[in-house]
Amino acid sequence: MKKSILILNAKLINEGKIEEKDIFIENGRFSRIENDLSNLKADTIIDAKGQYAMAGVIDDQVHFREPGLTNKAQIYTEAKAAVAGGTTSFMEMPNTKPQALTQKLLADKYEIGAKDSIANYSFFMGVSNENLEEVLKTDKNNVCGLKIFMGSSTGDMLVDNRQVLETIFSQTDMLIATHCEDEETVRENSRLAKEKYGDDVPMSLHPEIRNVEACYKSSSLAVELAKKYNTRLHILHISTAKELDLFTNKIPLAEKRITAEVCVHHLWFDATDYEKLGSQVKCNPAVKEASNKEGLWKGLLDDRLDIIATDHAPHTWEEKQGNYWNAPSGVPLVQHSLLMLLEAYKQNKISLEKIAEKMAHAPAVCFQVKERGFVREGYFADLVLFDLEKTTTVTKENLEYKCKWSPFEGTTFDSEITHTIVSGHLAYQNGKFDESEKGMRLSFDRE
Repeated sequence: MKKSILILNAKLINEGKIEEKDIFIENGRFSRIENDLSNLKADTIIDAKGQYAMAGVIDDQVHFREPGLTNKAQIYTEAKAAVAGGTTSFMEMPNTKPQALTQKLLADKYEIGAKDSIANYSFFMGVSNENLEEVLKTDKNNVCGLKIFMGSSTGDMLVDNRQVLETIFSQTDMLIATHCEDEETVRENSRLAKEKYGDDVPMSLHPEIRNVEACYKSSSLAVELAKKYNTRLHILHISTAKELDLFTNKIPLAEKRITAEVCVHHLWFDATDYEKLGSQVKCNPAVKEASNKEGLWKGLLDDRLDIIATDHAPHTWEEKQGNYWNAPSGVPLVQHSLLMLLEAYKQNKISLEKIAEKMAHAPAVCFQVKERGFVREGYFADLVLFDLEKTTTVTKENLEYKCKWSPFEGTTFDSEITHTIVSGHLAYQNGKFDESEKGMRLSFDRE
């Protein structure tokens, strides 16, 4: 039996409102959400006076690198980093070693999650040019979705066969999540850069090599296929203002067949940051010119972009020290994603209600996650508490990532994550973890 938790005097951000509420959690679920529950007894009582509460962040795109790439990260370490940052559930990508391209290999990852993850978890089934039979066996109620790399990134899982794409889009009833960058465009831009600079390509050229056109061309193809077959398509990490034309805000999220995600680093960084941070902000798709960042904020606020995620993608510091061609793409971000958005709130870029919507409610709706993503009686108790009057300074010592670096080292955020509750378990409190319980496998309510 899980311990009961009573949270008093929290400013609850939920479903478009902020209201002071008491929250009683028992048997892993929200039991009562009322104005005054101070007469109740509980195993743990938290007086959250002055603090805010919202449903735990659901990050629909992370790379936790296990199995096979555990020199960079492990599900154990990165799930702890997630929970320290207020993320209670993650959906992890298939480009591990071996890649999750069979039902057996996918099941192996779920076993690791069950054993090691302090956060709730789900794992995408990978798609290649050759594994259609395995893909079509995927259980849509137990797996978050299918992942297609329509542009090569870390892990050599490029699907560039048009016939394979047509077949997948036409035959599956699963949600398809895509990485969209046109391979031919990237290859040609890479050739030109190599011709001009040899091995000494400046990091600042990354957004020209993996440019706006590469993104738009590939995203357009994915949208074309989804419309042709009425496929449930979710395009990951939109990084350009131009791509926003592919998406609509004219219908409710639950009715959309084509949805889009924006990542925290594309909202935070722009091309000017390569000068200071170099390969630390090298990622695919690339962080681009500031006009794209401005466009992404507009698209987020007007609901053409549906979800905020991280694409958390750690590499070792040593790997990141290579030249342009050798330094891998990817940034570790999951521990600070909510803090980044709270900083944006302080800068009047976004409301707290919108943060809760885009980081918790919308991922739950988009992926049809069962009984999570909202603070509702009867739902699983995934909750984060934060204090807007405290600060968090990022140091190497307080990073939970196995890679032990972050582009935010030395940064002070003007807020602090104080408590994270995962499926009714107080997993994180004031810098300390309680690892006595693991997270749960996410399930999905799909017809």
